[in-house]
Amino acid sequence: MTQGAAFFDLDRTLLAGASGEIFSEAMQRAGLSSGPFPGEKFLFGLFHRIGETLPAMAIARQGVTVAKGRSAAAVQVAAESVVEQLVGLVQPFAETALKTHRESGRPVVLATTTPYDLVKPFADALGFDDAVATRYAIDANGNYDGTLDGPFVWSAGKLMAIQDWADHHGVDLAESWAYSDSFYDTPMLDAVGHPVVVNPDPRMVLVAATRRWPTVNFDVSPGVIKIPVVGLEVQDVALRFNRTAIYPYARFDIGAVDNIPSTGPCILVGNHRSYFDVSAMSLVIAKSGRPARFLGKKEVFDAPIVGQVAAAMGGIRVDRATGSDEPLQAAADALAGGEMVVMMPEGTIPRGPAFFDPVLRGRWGAARLAQMTGVPVVPVGLWGTEKVWPRSNRLPNMLNFADAPVVRVRVGPPVKLKGKSLDADTKRIMKGIVAQLPDEAREQRTPTRNELLATFPPGYSGDPEQEFTRRPGED
Repeated sequence: MTQGAAFFDLDRTLLAGASGEIFSEAMQRAGLSSGPFPGEKFLFGLFHRIGETLPAMAIARQGVTVAKGRSAAAVQVAAESVVEQLVGLVQPFAETALKTHRESGRPVVLATTTPYDLVKPFADALGFDDAVATRYAIDANGNYDGTLDGPFVWSAGKLMAIQDWADHHGVDLAESWAYSDSFYDTPMLDAVGHPVVVNPDPRMVLVAATRRWPTVNFDVSPGVIKIPVVGLEVQDVALRFNRTAIYPYARFDIGAVDNIPSTGPCILVGNHRSYFDVSAMSLVIAKSGRPARFLGKKEVFDAPIVGQVAAAMGGIRVDRATGSDEPLQAAADALAGGEMVVMMPEGTIPRGPAFFDPVLRGRWGAARLAQMTGVPVVPVGLWGTEKVWPRSNRLPNMLNFADAPVVRVRVGPPVKLKGKSLDADTKRIMKGIVAQLPDEAREQRTPTRNELLATFPPGYSGDPEQEFTRRPGED
């Protein structure tokens, strides 16, 4: 036996919704169907929202009878006409799972109730090794004869079908993976050694919790937690409550947020002046109306509670000491899935004289990520956050209501990069950020000793005037 295979359900697992409506319309256009059946639109809508239902599957079972006398070849042609449309519904991070199994040498198999002749062109387009699906028997004239050729591939029938496939191909189910959203696929998930629940329907939520099966969502980065059934990210909920009113100890002047693309991948880059930068940036993200993936230092992810929340929101851990490329690759994967990634190119809050330098110096990460992916880099200028929470304080001044400092935030247009030199592109990115700062940020001045001390972490006992040789991004 081989090391195993990976079986993927189709609707609401691999695809963002249901394929049935698309196939139904294709059949109608090809003259293979007289029109939608009564209640079809309602059942498809219900399927989109909560998954498989017994009434919907009862109708699906009758499909073989309805298809009697139709040309199998004509159905296959109709199915080929909607392949591109179906491929467009594949969830962005499903390909990551498919790629992982392919690289491990496992066959990837589509396992679905949908008739084989309808899904085979789609499975081929996505590079599946095979499709386990409901098969309609064909007579000598090439027409469906009104009977099934094998089991109805649903629930226990799907388990029977993948067992037959595994036996025929020498695959060990105990070494295999299976992915599904549906409570009715519990038999299949229970039969493999590595069950994975994707976008679970209401009953599958309970089954997954009881059996401790891992749950993922192929529409967001790996590790991001979504609220079951309603399908909202934890970050989505948090952003809806993230308003300036929850920070009464600061006043905000936020502008040009519409420079952030409403859809598609982008890299949001900002300067770093305070621990309060994250709060200010989160307000910008909330106004943009879309979630984002933050790259953050490992210390954030190691912190109790805060670390778990950061990971659940799709934060990407960066451990600079290791020099690993994994964080950048995770960010690139998020961008490939159409998400927004947020970075602070300086790496950490500048301290000492560097804090007052009108020329911002950054690390190459953002430029490298932009060269890897070709996505736009959008600069954000933050100013005044250090007045709310100086680095020298362990907490912000949350009692300063009467004279709350102003935090100014501006979002600029995408930075024009040339993609030839990481150093040159990094300088362009930092100039793009500086361009969003107020005029005073571009003035060279000599800070007082107290101003210098405010830029150091609590407990600093060194000489702030000996900080001129520090490399940006070092603590």
